[in-house]
Amino acid sequence: MKQILLITDGCSNVGISPVIAAAQAKAEGIVVNVIGLLNEHEIDEMGADEIQEIARAGGGTSRIVTPAKLSQTVQMMTRKTVAHTIQQIVGKELQHILGDAKLESLPLDQRAQVVQVMDDLGETASIKVALLIDTSASMKQKLSAVKEAIYDLQLSLQARTGSSETAVFHFPGAGAHQEEAQMDLDWTRDLANLNRLFYKLNMRGTTPTGPALLKVTEFIIGAPAADIYENGNSRQKDTFVTGNAPIGKDGILSDYIV
Repeated sequence: MKQILLITDGCSNVGISPVIAAAQAKAEGIVVNVIGLLNEHEIDEMGADEIQEIARAGGGTSRIVTPAKLSQTVQMMTRKTVAHTIQQIVGKELQHILGDAKLESLPLDQRAQVVQVMDDLGETASIKVALLIDTSASMKQKLSAVKEAIYDLQLSLQARTGSSETAVFHFPGAGAHQEEAQMDLDWTRDLANLNRLFYKLNMRGTTPTGPALLKVTEFIIGAPAADIYENGNSRQKDTFVTGNAPIGKDGILSDYIV
């Protein structure tokens, strides 16, 4: 089970629409969950709408939380994604076995067995969580909460029986790659390098959420972004973002197609 967990505090303002990028991730079998990390006085309706749209397009869930609640929210959303994926897998198998019959039609003892199988899968299934962290200038005071949340998530995943790996990216990147994500930590179960993750981050003003999502999707599936666009019948150079709206190369506002 693969998922991207995006942590951000604002609207994207550079590159392809993050909604389109999240839809592409979903098409590649990756769930995109989004946490809006805002202080109480920072509530932004435009940003909140974008967070919800990204999660919806990525087949995931979204939450808007304060830094104090970030850690428990990260763990909750990861567990929820795993449970939802398992329900889908078991549901498809049951549909194949039961046909038009419903789970409720099974005898009570058989239903209990199904629930037990789902619980067991939740503990034994392999999980990969790619954390994608917004490090634009406004996130500077919130990074300590992000760091703590990653640590707690790692401990939670390590307590599982099944294989659990985490990778960490931040955006915008540095140098010539400011409009995409930069890797901080490759797939790992090792917490040794966690304390150094954010030590040398250069906080920047832009928020290229869409390109960052594409970069992490490329990393997870092991294919270059160009191939992703070929397979999805889309081209990054033909689409860019102004505010919240994806705009085609002819300048006409396009619809979000999920």
